[in-house]
Amino acid sequence: MTRLQASNVTFAYNKEPIIENLNMTIPEGEITVLIGSNGCGKSTLLKMLARLLFPSKGGVYLNDNEMLSLPAKAVAKELAVLPQSAVSPEGLTVRQLVKQGRYPYQSWLKQWSKEDEEMVEYALDATGLTDLRDRPLNALSGGQRQRAWIAMTLTQGTKTLLLDEPTTYLDLTHQVDVLDLLFELNEKEQRTIVMVLHDINLACRYAHNIVAVKDKRIYAQGRPEEIITVNTLKEVFQMDCEIIYDPIFGSPLCVPHGRGRAVSNHMSPKTPHI
Repeated sequence: MTRLQASNVTFAYNKEPIIENLNMTIPEGEITVLIGSNGCGKSTLLKMLARLLFPSKGGVYLNDNEMLSLPAKAVAKELAVLPQSAVSPEGLTVRQLVKQGRYPYQSWLKQWSKEDEEMVEYALDATGLTDLRDRPLNALSGGQRQRAWIAMTLTQGTKTLLLDEPTTYLDLTHQVDVLDLLFELNEKEQRTIVMVLHDINLACRYAHNIVAVKDKRIYAQGRPEEIITVNTLKEVFQMDCEIIYDPIFGSPLCVPHGRGRAVSNHMSPKTPHI
């Protein structure tokens, strides 16, 4: 398995720290979700783990080696990254996009191979895109496009996937569709998955491990049922809420306070509080 950790990392933008003296180890073979308020640094943290940003201080370590000391292609064979709102060239087909994931394995000595082709076929099948392989990306739904990008990361053959807000701009059906796919990749292939999500309830449903980021550091980290509490969400999001059980999965479910239409008590389903 791929071992990924951050040790005393600091990242500053225009001399203003966004992440400061942060330590974190990603659990291998699990789904980890980063949560926190807008601007708290969770996407910055993910980008440092992905080597898209370089820490001002400290280091990110991959299999006990400082990542900055490793060749880019060596890192790409261990980590696959899907940035937020990825954009592809006009007219690119699903298969053409998915093939890009084999770039780390190409060189002037080693051109396209049978193994490369097999990895593309595997990724298309795993994401349910075999029948759409020749379809232009711009002709797909938002959920299908996101599956195509995930398929591209799968062709890299890595055991770790890093995704920055993979459900952004998707409706609820497609959000669940994409997260179900990632959950299956974790369960069936033991892939380590790290992602940023805004939806706390979906994070609790799918994550084994949640990292709550606040004030440039990790405020809390652990199983959703252990750390997603009224006090944690008040501190991290400045939000008053109730925590109840998800009636389907039993995971924590956040019900925020605020204004809204009142419903008669006899019509409201009763769910026990945590």
